[in-house]
Amino acid sequence: MLKRTHNCGQLRIEDAGNSVTLAGWVQSYRDHGNLVFFDLRDREGLTQLVFNPENYPEAHNIARTTRTEWVIAVKGKVQPRGEGLENPKLQTGQIEIVVEEMQILNQSKTPPFEVDNADKTAEETRLVNRYIDLRRPEMQNKLKVRHRVTKLARDYFDKLGFWEIETPMLAKSTPEGARDFLVPSRLIKNSFYALPQSPQLFKQILMVSGVDKYFQIVRCFRDEDPRADRQAEFTQIDVEASFVDSNDIIGIHENLIVKIWKEILGKHIVAPMRRITHKDAMDNYGNDRPDLRFEMKLKDISDIAKQSSFKVFTSTVEKGGVVKGLCATGGGKYSRSDIEKTLTTFVGDYGAKGLAWFKVKQEDGKLILASSIAKFFDAEQLDKIIERFGAKDGDLLLFVADKEVTANKALAPLRCRLGKELKLYDEKKFEFVWVVDFPMFEWNEDEKRYDSLHHPFTAAVPEDLEKLETNPADIRSQAYDIVVNGSEIGGGSIRIHNPKIQEKVFELLNISKEQAAQQFGFFLKALEYGAPPHGGIALGLDRMVMLLTETENIRDVIAFPKTQRGQCLMTNAPSKVDQKQLDELNIRIQK
Repeated sequence: MLKRTHNCGQLRIEDAGNSVTLAGWVQSYRDHGNLVFFDLRDREGLTQLVFNPENYPEAHNIARTTRTEWVIAVKGKVQPRGEGLENPKLQTGQIEIVVEEMQILNQSKTPPFEVDNADKTAEETRLVNRYIDLRRPEMQNKLKVRHRVTKLARDYFDKLGFWEIETPMLAKSTPEGARDFLVPSRLIKNSFYALPQSPQLFKQILMVSGVDKYFQIVRCFRDEDPRADRQAEFTQIDVEASFVDSNDIIGIHENLIVKIWKEILGKHIVAPMRRITHKDAMDNYGNDRPDLRFEMKLKDISDIAKQSSFKVFTSTVEKGGVVKGLCATGGGKYSRSDIEKTLTTFVGDYGAKGLAWFKVKQEDGKLILASSIAKFFDAEQLDKIIERFGAKDGDLLLFVADKEVTANKALAPLRCRLGKELKLYDEKKFEFVWVVDFPMFEWNEDEKRYDSLHHPFTAAVPEDLEKLETNPADIRSQAYDIVVNGSEIGGGSIRIHNPKIQEKVFELLNISKEQAAQQFGFFLKALEYGAPPHGGIALGLDRMVMLLTETENIRDVIAFPKTQRGQCLMTNAPSKVDQKQLDELNIRIQK
């Protein structure tokens, strides 16, 4: 077999005259009757091959029998393509290989789709034939970027003295917010392992163990419905350190992000990065992962609305709700039909009962608000609304009247949609922000108890600790999320290291001592043996690679992903198993 000397993206005009051997897949085939041309592809690129019957008839004869996606090896000389024949789109576009010898290493059936035309093929077909789909240069690049990010992270943490330590894949089922994947035990009947939703408790125990600095590129599992940016199995860059505060963890990871974006994209990200509180994020943007590439802050006009005669607004405020809205710069171009059908339907999907609106226009040198509901407001009230938003001629004001949580839930995605449609930001820009000072608890109205906003091991801001007994709803936690362009790519916190405080938190969460011992006994026991102050974070590797490779589909950055139904179409998993296997596990299938 011919042994390759170069890859298909390597040769340049300086290599002209050299003898080389290449190997790869036939991307395209062009028979001009006399000369035959191939584009040969491997993961590094394409190189054009030329087969001339006058000089090398045997190689030419083999070439005429060859088809796309066959695996071949060729030996030949590098020559310039000639003036006017270069292909500037290819790194190897100035040269070609005059083939002297060719070997067919393997033939291929006709693929279900063309590799260079796969973007026009249904995703289901591509996932069934993932081995073909992954041959695409853009998919190869995504895998390469993923490799480079993990390599950069490993080297970065190694230099800082962090140790990479593996934690168990078969663990105890503990309530962490999502549904566990359960694995039945054959040796211990009627018992189950759980696949880890995260290494949270193990990495904290490593801190108790004196490891001091831990990290891991780790697989995690959550039995949740997949979506465009979420998979049931995912990968995170997991970090924990002792004797640190939130500023330490944030600083370490800002520098990592700066390094990754510089190395992968050549972009300079400024650190330290911006920080905003959770309250400011919710008040101004409607969610805790705001896209800050554009302004368009939400504004509460309840104080103005309650003075109007518009019953929808006044009755909402009287019931304790809010009237909240946004000013879409240049949104006045939307027609009434666009607003009342398309945009109103859009916010309806997020629970809003309707969408009120004003168009901002200039008449006789004065800004006015035009709408069918303008008659319910006097001139002073309309002027106050314009002033509150800083509205200008050609803008569009949109409002939701409801409970604040519903208004935020509807307006936040509307804001992002309008920002994109109205081209209010540079899509190539990256705007990072840390969201801090999260509430430690949120009230669960259905079950009449508190829930942890992050997880039950998150520490409170020290000056708020006294409120554990008096006002838990007002406690801020030492949690922090890193957000970029409206996508949360990581989150973490300083942890509770005092067993008495941990016990009090469980009590507030309505977890009895018996339940705590059953579910977290091993961890609580560890805390009693000198746990140091510690904290950490988990960065979503998949989501970072999505941003770095400009894709909105998480399946694009995972070699073998699952569908929306959690299926692997290539292997047909999950699948039925033999009755013998079920019998060994003491499992009966209920029909």
